[in-house]
Amino acid sequence: MSFDPFAAQIFVAGGYRTVPGAQTQDVINPADLSVVGKIALFDARHIGTPLEAAQIAQRAWAALDAKSRAAALHRVADAMEANAQGLVAELMTREMGKPYTEAVGELLNVGSIFRYYAEVARDDGGFLAGPTSPGALQYAKYFPFGITAHIMPYNFPIILMAFTVAASLAVGNAVVIKPAPATSLCTLKFMEHFASLPPGLLSCLTGGAETAQALIADERVKVVAFTGSVEAGQKVAAACGERLKPCVIEAGGSDPLIVMDSADPDVAAAAAVTAAFHLSGQVCTATERILVHEKVHDAFVDRMVARTKELRVGPGLTNVEIGPLVSEAARDKVMKLVDQAVAQGAKVACGGKVPAGRNVGWFYEPTVLTGVTPDMAIVRAELFGPVAPVIKVRSLDEAIALANASRYGLGAAIYTNRLDEAMAATDRLEAGMVWVNNVLGDNDALPFGGWKASGMGRALSRLGLNAFRQSKMVMLDPKAELQGWWYPYSDAFFKERGGDKLGPSS
Repeated sequence: MSFDPFAAQIFVAGGYRTVPGAQTQDVINPADLSVVGKIALFDARHIGTPLEAAQIAQRAWAALDAKSRAAALHRVADAMEANAQGLVAELMTREMGKPYTEAVGELLNVGSIFRYYAEVARDDGGFLAGPTSPGALQYAKYFPFGITAHIMPYNFPIILMAFTVAASLAVGNAVVIKPAPATSLCTLKFMEHFASLPPGLLSCLTGGAETAQALIADERVKVVAFTGSVEAGQKVAAACGERLKPCVIEAGGSDPLIVMDSADPDVAAAAAVTAAFHLSGQVCTATERILVHEKVHDAFVDRMVARTKELRVGPGLTNVEIGPLVSEAARDKVMKLVDQAVAQGAKVACGGKVPAGRNVGWFYEPTVLTGVTPDMAIVRAELFGPVAPVIKVRSLDEAIALANASRYGLGAAIYTNRLDEAMAATDRLEAGMVWVNNVLGDNDALPFGGWKASGMGRALSRLGLNAFRQSKMVMLDPKAELQGWWYPYSDAFFKERGGDKLGPSS
């Protein structure tokens, strides 16, 4: 069966299938509110078939040598890199509003993650320890868990999937992907890139929270990877904790950007516009609090406002930087937080409303707020929209204190031309990732994840493998010999351990 966005399909056993009796849900284009497809709401009644297929495929996949698995993942990467432009990118734009050029950009960066893990898993299968007895071989070896479940967000549905799926496959697991309802169609279509893998090794099951809960609860699923809100992440972690099931949680943030008086206001403002408004602010590492030194505050704001006014707002299949938010609820949340901030004394330097001529769809102008104070709700919340609150500060110490005064700790950034300030910020900012004179970057070879409520565990890098493999200690003696510490203890052993100070045995 070929892929059909209106057929409410899943991907299992190497192909597309419908789910008899499953409820369905329309997928709505947030730019014009048209129906662009239909997804099945998969639930526990149907979960046996894909998990049974995954168990069979995983046993054979884990039995392969690391070189053969790496070769298979390189073939997958070849397919991904040959098809970055096309229906997957278009579906992503129609489903959740991402500008098409950025959807293509996301897809262009996926293949390298699979190549990275294909090779790292070959190079990192365990480690040798110095032996504790002469001639012994003592080492740790890594093994896959079996089946891993990956519960994905809507904002970067493919590349964030790759962060954990590539690592899990590389070490020998089977994977089940549960995409966000808002980006299930593009994720399903993307499954065609895995056609060269053994059938059943990778499945994609659509649905909402019930689908995720069914996967977490099933004993055949051994590890869960989740990316989404803090509130949903807490529920996933709690459900996994009840079952002593390992999990990786990436739970978003409210990232600060510090601009010091030594920074170039033009460069810092350009970075802030990108960091705050990329994907309409719907980025887990988006800049949501801008802390600007009083000496450059006005110049920075002037330049940021000028750049923001140049941004084009519209449907993602046109040449724009700012598409719609993913849903009406998402836009309502942003509008409410902006209105509250203004009521508390913040000033709208630009934006702050639905753009003219965009009354259909969930559009909102990129907005810069000044006069923001740390007690405002817009500073404490995860905003996830195209709004940049600016707070004036007097020193680096004040900026770092305000940056750290948050339940979140995913990322943070600083613009400065002083090495001492840069070094102080990298040490003192309470975040899992810090950018100095740059924003939003990642590196396949460096860990991605947050501190505090922003998550637990890491994706990417060698650390990203650890969530999906378990270690086994092996102690191998060259021959079997009696050991002096075995029962029954000799008189010499008792004397050596102070037994002569004790009474006789009964």
